[in-house]
Amino acid sequence: MNKFSILLMVFCFFFCQKKEQNTTENNASCKKEKKFEMYELSEMASLMEQMYAYNLQIKNKIENSESIGEFPEFFNKIYTAKFTDSSDKDPFFDKKAKAFIAAQKLIYSDPKNVKKNFNVGVAACVSCHQGKCGGPIPKIKKLYLN
Repeated sequence: MNKFSILLMVFCFFFCQKKEQNTTENNASCKKEKKFEMYELSEMASLMEQMYAYNLQIKNKIENSESIGEFPEFFNKIYTAKFTDSSDKDPFFDKKAKAFIAAQKLIYSDPKNVKKNFNVGVAACVSCHQGKCGGPIPKIKKLYLN
């Protein structure tokens, strides 16, 4: 081997080692700078997710002509659950929450019109979300019975 080849190999060896060390140091600094933060639902958002899941089960029961049981009392937490932004609990929300609970109770108290009343309950959800947080409206509309 000539001197040039040896010099080139030594240079590559040190250069590659330094680059690998820098990459490791950069990765470590990136890990320190970036913290993964888990999004936590507010009480109200969590409650709404639970009510959606419950109503999805009720929809399936109605479609299969099964008994739907009694009004789920946990729905009443809508009056007390904490919002992500406390200013969202305002007279508009209070009025819509009251209409929603009335519509939900009607589902359980009038079995002859359960399908119609269920859709009224879904409409109460949509109506509130049209005035507040519109994001879940497409998901909520999937609850409607045909």
